[in-house]
This record gives sequence, structure tokens and C-alpha cells, in this order.
Amino acid sequence: MKTLIKGGRLIDPSEDIDQVSDVLITDGVIAGAGPRVSADGAEVVDARGLVVCPGLIDMHVHLREPGREDEETIASGATAAIAGGFTSIACMPNTEPPLEGEKGVRFVKSKADEAVAARVYPIVAISRDLKGKTLSEIGSAIGAGAVGISDDGMPVADGALMRKALEYVKMFGRPVLSHCEDPVLSAGGVMNEGRMSTRLGLKGIPGASESAAVIRDIILTEMTGSRLHVCHVSTSRSLGFIEEAKSRGIDVTCEVTPHHLVLTDEAVRTFDSNAKMKPPLRDERDVGALMHAIKTGTIDVIASDHAPHSVEEKDQEFDLAPFGIIGLETSFGLMCTRLFHEGIVSLSGLIRLMSTNPAAILALPAGTLAVGAPADITLLDPDLEWTVDESQFKSLSRNTPFSGWKLKGRAVSVLVGGRWMMREGEIIGGR
Repeated sequence: MKTLIKGGRLIDPSEDIDQVSDVLITDGVIAGAGPRVSADGAEVVDARGLVVCPGLIDMHVHLREPGREDEETIASGATAAIAGGFTSIACMPNTEPPLEGEKGVRFVKSKADEAVAARVYPIVAISRDLKGKTLSEIGSAIGAGAVGISDDGMPVADGALMRKALEYVKMFGRPVLSHCEDPVLSAGGVMNEGRMSTRLGLKGIPGASESAAVIRDIILTEMTGSRLHVCHVSTSRSLGFIEEAKSRGIDVTCEVTPHHLVLTDEAVRTFDSNAKMKPPLRDERDVGALMHAIKTGTIDVIASDHAPHSVEEKDQEFDLAPFGIIGLETSFGLMCTRLFHEGIVSLSGLIRLMSTNPAAILALPAGTLAVGAPADITLLDPDLEWTVDESQFKSLSRNTPFSGWKLKGRAVSVLVGGRWMMREGEIIGGR
């Protein structure tokens, strides 16, 4: 089976390519790319006016299966990923029960295969039952296909356990993805500690809660010679520590979420629980530091931290509502609008943040359109204007603060392994 995508603007940061090119797909892999590729008998797809790039990758997604299938299943999350332009996602382990060991990995892979949508890569728990006491069955999980370890949703407060995790996972060349938070400093907090929390009478979470944990994990990473990925970084001080660690050759990477780039704690003013997440929305100074770190390359990845919750859970007093928002279907639109169209990064830079770098950090066979690579491809229209309508989401949950936002830039077609999953805005794969 052959498909020839003709006349699109091919952007592949992994190959340092940004030019009008054709892409030939044969039997699910990239067979050729260049200005004038031809193939007898191929299905020809006109991509003029579109960007053709390696499939987008979201390396930080919460799927609620097993345990809370009313909020999200592996199938619905993988389909929402396709709708957002993602060909691959990595799911965090805080399910009920948590994803651990070979059994947990095989469960996720089986459900993802049944879904026929985006590829789903499991990230398994650092500690048993996410309790932060003893290591989980990391070796068997990685052997079965886990791409990293994390207790995301819960910080690993025990420094000795985090050291053991870093030492152990080093043997497998996989990263620890750390939810950096000091649970004592942040205890009881529901939003950023600052002027706005004081005005609203809500208990705050200080930036030091994150930054103190970041510096601890950096020190432990240097000690062990392992690999650390800092999840959802949100403060200027954290960024300073990460930048300094990188300058000294410590193997640390980090991600930022779209919501931490486009919102501040002012969004909490109306007590909208869709503006409640952890880490909390910070102030303008921190957001400015995040934007600067995108420009300088200190931030490696943009990831959604997609966290579905039911309407009933979110429709409570702000103090009682759970943390988290969904993001798979809005991430690219938000970032294309905020970063590309406002001149913060080029399209190539944005694709690097949302495809090439996540693939490299998790060692995925993705993030490239090199000959021989799996044909995981996203076709983007960076100028397509659209309005966020959560009633049209493929996710089972609706907890977004972006309802009604007008965005510019959207994925229009997606192939996974050379197979159309979305074509001209219509979902073909998925269940």
C-alpha cells in the first residue's frame, strides 16, 4: 500500500528540514521525501497549504482506566489525542489501581491496540501503590514496554527512595519523570500563593514547594548519573535551577503545559474550578520566565498534563474540586496561537517541542520522517481559525478553562503507521 503526500511544507526538526516536499509512505513506513517524489499506483494526497510534520507526541497524559472509566478510557483518550493531532501519547500511572509491573503495561498496550487510534506508551509507578514507600516492579515493567517511571500526581517525598529509583532506572536507560512538590509546604493549598490568593481568601501553594523539590532531584540526579525529567515546571526559580544543571552537564530535561503559558492566577478570580490545577497557575512574573525559557531552549517539551474529571467532581466549591484540566484537543491550537503567531518560536521550534524532543526523551521510534521510520504523520493548518467547543470533544470529560476561546492553528489530518486516523477533520480510527 502506497500513499504520496504532495506539495506540503515538510517540517522535520530531526532532519533539519523545512521545505516544500513530497512524502512517500509504503507499507506503513516512510519510503522517501523530497521536492519531486513519484510512485506508481500510490494514493495521491494534495497537501498544498498545509504543514506535514512528524506526528505530535504528548508525553504527559492521564487516562482514567482502570478505575474511572466514566472520566476517560484508554480508547477515548487515544481518540482525543488523534483529534488534537497527536500520534503518540504517554500515560501516567495514577489510575485505580495504579499502573505497575508487567501486568499493568500489558493491560495498557492491549487496550490501546483495541482502540485503533493514537499509540499509547505506559509510564509506570515509581513506588508500589504510589505510596512512596518501596519501589514498584520497575524492571519487569520496562521489559514489557514501559517508557519511564513516575509517581506523577503524588511527589516522591522520600529522598532515599528517589535516589534508589534514579539508580535503578539508570540500568535501563529510561528517565524518572518527577512531580516536583514538597507536600508539607503545599499542604492544604488550592492555588498559587500570592496577591490573588490573599484577595480571594484561598490557601496558597508557594512556588518554593516546587523549586525545593526540583533542586533536590537535580542533586540526586547528579549524584547517580541518571536521567531526570521535570514535569509541568511552573516557576522562574525552578527554571533557574534547571538551566544551571544543564550548563553543568547534568542529564535533566523539563516540560511546560499550555495552561501555564497562557493563563495566570488571575483566572481563579471567579472561583472557576476549571482554573484549578497542580502545580497551580502562577503570576505574570513566572509566566514571563516560562516564555523566556521557551525562547532560550531551557524548556524541552510542551505537554498537556491532560487530567479528565467528571462534571460532578468539578462542579463543587473551589476548595473541594479536584486539581486538573483536559488538554489533548486544545494543546496545539493554544501553542500555535500563543507561541507561533506571536513570534515566540518558529513552526519548526514548536514541532521540536511537541514531537522531536518528547520522542528523544522517551526513546520512542517516532518524532522523525526519516526514511525507514514509522509513518506517524500530522498535517497541520497553522492558519485555520476555530473556536473551542467542549461539546465536540472526543474526550469523555469537559473540564477545560478554554471554552469559547478563538484559536489559530489546528491539526486537520493524522496518520499512524501509514493508516489514516483523521482525514480533513474527520476521525476515521478510534472507537
